[in-house]
Amino acid sequence: MTSGVGYTRDVFLWGISGIYLMAFASLYVQIPGLYGENGILPAKLVLQEKIDSIEELLDGAPTLMKLTPRLGLNAQGGMDLLCLTGMLVSFLSLIFSGARDTVAYTLLWMLYLSLYQVGQTFLWFQWDILLLETGFLAIIVAPFNLQLPKKWRMSPYHQHDSITLWLVRWLLFRLMFASGVVKLTSKCPTWWGLTALTVHFESQCIPTPLAWWWHQLPVWFLKLSCVATYVIEIPIPFLFFSPFRSMRIFAFYSQLILQILIILTGNYNFFNLLTIVLCISLLDDEHFKYKTERQSSWLVRIINTLASALVYGYIGYQTCHLFSLKINLSPSFSVTSSTAFSQPQFTAWLDWVVPWTMTLGAVSLGYEVIMAVYRCMMEKKAMQWRLVSVVQCVLFGAVSAGMLGISMVPLSYLSNSSYSSVPTVFRNVHAKFEPFQMTSSYGLFRVMTGVGGRPEVVVEGSDSLEGDWQEYEFMYKPGNLSRTPPVVAPHQPRLDWQMWFAALGSYQHNTWFVNMAYRLLQGQPEVLQLLQHNPFPGQPPKYIRATLYHYHYTQNNGQEWWVREKKNEYFPPVEKDNPSLVQYLKHAKILEDDEDTKGKLEGKKRPRQSSYTHRFVTFIRMFIGQPDGFRFIMSLLAAALLIKIYNKYFW
Repeated sequence: MTSGVGYTRDVFLWGISGIYLMAFASLYVQIPGLYGENGILPAKLVLQEKIDSIEELLDGAPTLMKLTPRLGLNAQGGMDLLCLTGMLVSFLSLIFSGARDTVAYTLLWMLYLSLYQVGQTFLWFQWDILLLETGFLAIIVAPFNLQLPKKWRMSPYHQHDSITLWLVRWLLFRLMFASGVVKLTSKCPTWWGLTALTVHFESQCIPTPLAWWWHQLPVWFLKLSCVATYVIEIPIPFLFFSPFRSMRIFAFYSQLILQILIILTGNYNFFNLLTIVLCISLLDDEHFKYKTERQSSWLVRIINTLASALVYGYIGYQTCHLFSLKINLSPSFSVTSSTAFSQPQFTAWLDWVVPWTMTLGAVSLGYEVIMAVYRCMMEKKAMQWRLVSVVQCVLFGAVSAGMLGISMVPLSYLSNSSYSSVPTVFRNVHAKFEPFQMTSSYGLFRVMTGVGGRPEVVVEGSDSLEGDWQEYEFMYKPGNLSRTPPVVAPHQPRLDWQMWFAALGSYQHNTWFVNMAYRLLQGQPEVLQLLQHNPFPGQPPKYIRATLYHYHYTQNNGQEWWVREKKNEYFPPVEKDNPSLVQYLKHAKILEDDEDTKGKLEGKKRPRQSSYTHRFVTFIRMFIGQPDGFRFIMSLLAAALLIKIYNKYFW
């Protein structure tokens, strides 16, 4: 008797390896312009010069970047080294099953956590946090693969695999349930009015070409799609813990369809692919045809059918009731929908259901542990090996119980009255380990932005205040009205994403934006490589300014995809030597003193011989150059796929 999820576990770990490769490669091509010495937000701002003890290494934000000065590397070189190491380990893990072990995933998690801690605002996205939590769970899920003598070597598959994979399923539940709930707890009028998707496809950060077409769909269909989103994200995740396999598979395909639709209409880097990888925990070896399907008795099949009909019927009835669904056949087919419950009613329901989700998690985990122990005792092995398997199940059950308890803290944030119900010991442990991002709270798209037009900041340069202002064109975000929306995922252009957030606020709250303007005035090559078009190829402009526009999709897909209207000045015209600009950057510690004077002083210093590590990362950087992020990631994935195919069929 086996756990029935050994192959499923391998597929999950293989998927995580691919996600890590995408994340490291995407970040690597952007490091010079974002975090270099002359980048937009230098990593040196959050790093100590040198550490002398383990206590200093763990003090504050834990990151391996604190060790890189000992290798003769500056901040950019250190980030390069960590990214290259992460790319190598994830690439090998993607190809060789033997490389997918606890050691590899521990290293990958430490590397990405180290980059996250110095990445500042460009790495503070929910998918980065989600990757860290998933990566930590991968350490628990992965086998040890100890190279013991053959006599003592154990199978890489264990009965406790179902326990550790349950943690992945619990994370998926928290992610999806929270994503649905926060849309209503935010009190956003578009989510409550079911009109969010009439705005979303136009206002999202980097839409795809299909987003334009989806935006043109009838309003009633988009409102119905909003209802479907609520159903997939709030009630269906409870089916993740159903004792009936068919319900879990139904839940898997429901989530899969949602993620594929998001991928088709929006560029959300590796986030949706990571969510799909999490969904693998809902499957088993039978679904992959890796194991012969069990023949259930007629009684079990009848109970399964009746239970499924009852559950699906209840969800359907409540959906029609809570959203007042009504089919209209004239004058044309449509389905009307509206929210039929109030905010106080939803809050009361949430206060009731969140504690029950914690109970559900505890009961479901307990069931998995008991069943794993039972399978251990039923194995056809010597008694001592069965006892070893039981001990392993108990051990991993205890670890999983601890992770469940810690994760209850961020889950309780969904309800104001639920936080106090979490045991104090779990709250204290969560607070102590919070810097390690082992478990976090989630909630995407809680407020729909861009109602009345998506705000876009257009950066311009000129050699005269009265002269002709030329626009800088960013890589992927909307700017040029006639440029086709790109397909860039799983690459994340982090500058383009932050420009989207900057347009929702002001430059006073985005220090990096001011420094970006200063680097453009300098004509800094590293920063210009993050842009698609530099209107001043010869020498940088004398002045830089930024204007806020509102963009809208065109009604007819002709030569232009967008129309725009000017709203107001976002960033006033400045020149490089503007005293206020220089003082602002000095106050932010981005500029320490006059750069020209500093350069002259450094020129008089005796050059220090670079380390072998520094020469290595510099050579790799020069060899790779500045490739397009999407093509770079696709090239690495294609290479890994070809090598894997060759090893399987021709080696």
